[in-house]
Amino acid sequence: MSMLDVAIKATTEYIDHMPKSQRKKYDQFFTSKETARFMAGLFEIPNQCEKLSILDPGAGSGILSIALLERLQEVPSIRELQLVCYENDPNVVDLLRTNLEMVCSQSDKKISYKILFDNYILSQATDYNFMLGANLEPEKFDFVIGNPPYMKIAKDAPEALAMPDVCYGAPNLYFLFASMSLFNLKENGELVYIIPRSWTSGAYFKRFRQKFLSEGILEHIHLFVSRDKVFEKESVLQETIIIKVKKTRSKPKTVTITTTQSNSDFSEKTIFQAPYSTVINGPDCYVYLVTNSTEVNTLNILNKWKNTLPSIGLKMKTGLTVDFRNKEALRDETEEQAVPLFYSQHIQNGKVVFPVGKEHEYLVTEQRGLLQPNKNYLFVKRFTAKEEHRRLQCGVYLAKKYPEYSKISTQNKINFIDGIRDLSECVVYGLYVLFNSTLYDCYYRILNGSTQVNSTEVNSMPVPSMDVIEAMGKELIAAHDMSEPVCDRILKGYI
Repeated sequence: MSMLDVAIKATTEYIDHMPKSQRKKYDQFFTSKETARFMAGLFEIPNQCEKLSILDPGAGSGILSIALLERLQEVPSIRELQLVCYENDPNVVDLLRTNLEMVCSQSDKKISYKILFDNYILSQATDYNFMLGANLEPEKFDFVIGNPPYMKIAKDAPEALAMPDVCYGAPNLYFLFASMSLFNLKENGELVYIIPRSWTSGAYFKRFRQKFLSEGILEHIHLFVSRDKVFEKESVLQETIIIKVKKTRSKPKTVTITTTQSNSDFSEKTIFQAPYSTVINGPDCYVYLVTNSTEVNTLNILNKWKNTLPSIGLKMKTGLTVDFRNKEALRDETEEQAVPLFYSQHIQNGKVVFPVGKEHEYLVTEQRGLLQPNKNYLFVKRFTAKEEHRRLQCGVYLAKKYPEYSKISTQNKINFIDGIRDLSECVVYGLYVLFNSTLYDCYYRILNGSTQVNSTEVNSMPVPSMDVIEAMGKELIAAHDMSEPVCDRILKGYI
């Protein structure tokens, strides 16, 4: 039995005896053997290297560290390995120590380890911020390997206040760990992390991306097709990726992007060399996770347009009414003062259909924040199933079809595109051409791997000028066909 197998067996026994609720306090989810070996295999071992220092910032039972130490056993030139593990869960720290002692006893290398029972972020805040009393030469490492905690914290939490340069709003611990780990690396050192995909786009992670990708470069990204087969024993439904980052400011020409179905089939992975400038693009440093040349071509085609919805006076917004918070205002049937409340179910075959016999289709309220003018919009579903053909599913809403209403409302599970000025019918139909096209759906899937259509990200996508949008709308109206192929044909004429 290999050293890693021994550690995995001990960890499995720990999981079986420790309630999940207890482990969740520390957002403790353990990495599979296959994933650990894959991550350990991503590091580039320097030629004729005799000594290496390794950091594991959230070590857990030591699975990732042991996978890396196991790999380094096979490198003849290496004589000495130094490992530092952070772990502040009292329940698992004894298991971590036992596993590391086992490795030391079985290894033919000189291995020294140190377990720091401390808060990884707060213990280094002084050094990170170069504050009074900071260590002018803090310890730096050749390699960092990690599966950090995935946990939102308050914007005024001590960890958030300790890293103000990367925080916006209520941050997630995982990207604070990633930032601190980059700080802990030697120049040209390497970091391999398994983390959620969410940081790759959106305003929420902007500061983190800008700092992280200015001080390091992405060399490898691994994607899992299945969300529920990364931490299989833990029932974690999370869009998770593996990244390898090198601490250097020298940008490469390409980044390697690999894909597997799950955490156990790395021998069957797809491999794609993507242009670095395509993957990391724009002032907000979005990370576009392309997996083939077709997706690269999609980005290159649409990125020729330099406008966004806000730059041409339009904006995607989220529906106004959270129905379960406003139960007293909901009605199944129309009555005096009632207005239509539009749900995703009202978006059908490119149009908005109302009523459809759904419960709570009407709203009676004087709350101005729940009401919007009855004017032309493009409605877009906020949530779709991962397996669905399209992520962007939209419908044209025309005010003239509901002349009896001056106000309407939208449930917060749909988005809508509004404008500084009222949208003409041609503009709404033109927006439909864009958002119902194969190209735009593909672009959004590259930008965001979740099933939620995020208005912030849509507002960052490239669009043509208002004149072009209007012209496309006129063509669609004339075609009398709202299908995806027709939208694709019309869009193709303008790119």
